[in-house]
Amino acid sequence: MATTGIDPHAVLDTILVAADFSETAGLALDRACELATKHAAKLVLVHVLANPPIPLAGPVPVLLPLDIEDQIRAVSHEKLEVLAQGVRDLGLETEVRLVTGRPGPQIVGAASEARVDLIVIGTRGLSGFRHALLGSTAEHVVRRAPCPVLTVHPESREALSGVKTVIIPTELHEDPTPAVDLVVRVLGKKAQAVSLILVYSDHLPAYLQPLVVDLGIEHIGFDEIERRLHERLAPVAAKLAGTGFSVETVIEEGDPATVITELASSRAADLIAMHTHGREGLAHLIQRSVAERVVQHARCPVITLRLAAEPQGSERAD
Repeated sequence: MATTGIDPHAVLDTILVAADFSETAGLALDRACELATKHAAKLVLVHVLANPPIPLAGPVPVLLPLDIEDQIRAVSHEKLEVLAQGVRDLGLETEVRLVTGRPGPQIVGAASEARVDLIVIGTRGLSGFRHALLGSTAEHVVRRAPCPVLTVHPESREALSGVKTVIIPTELHEDPTPAVDLVVRVLGKKAQAVSLILVYSDHLPAYLQPLVVDLGIEHIGFDEIERRLHERLAPVAAKLAGTGFSVETVIEEGDPATVITELASSRAADLIAMHTHGREGLAHLIQRSVAERVVQHARCPVITLRLAAEPQGSERAD
């Protein structure tokens, strides 16, 4: 089984916030300040400049000052300092970093260099063509980050102190305890008052469906699947309930990301806490990480924990 090394009793010493000066980034900063105050943590504000900062060629000629890059850097640094001063006014230690390059890799690199305990980043909430065209820095960070990541959607405006219901997606061969430990670490004692909903979605990926017979995959009815799953998840739910949590188990049929986000919406969940496996290459192309799709579509904050690689020959985590 993959490991995480999360200590639920440890404080957050350093929190990185991705600052692109958007409204959603402002919401992310609010959540980060809330957590930094709770944990007496240092905040690292990171803004990434594109390289080059703006397109210099196109169908319409654009006359730009020769020192445009210097001007953009100066204005960005000034905006970062304004944000940082607001954080310092709260009595929090703050550091600013202005870097150049692709946002996703630069944020992950800054997190590794600063050895942060948590990244907080806004997500644009795009879908369809706009998402395909623009991509998502948040999804890249979720897939590659060396630490847990808290993503904040444009509609995620409630303080974390008000969290009451947490969705914990689970798989049969994974222990959801590390995700619960992460919730405890971030929320502190408040976490014991939340209700946990363990959710499992039974879904055969589309690319495997035509191969069921050839691969010898057992085909049984959903009622039987649900019975077996409840039986296997019961000990996990009992373990969590024994530590003081209110625990419910939900088993549904359907695409995992859709099931998770729709359940979070119907139950008015305040937070989703889940593992991600950081797929790369062909595996990522065939089936995008469930966590990345949840981050894209969920209307509440999502906190993700990337599982460490397993020794060769061990059971795969996904």
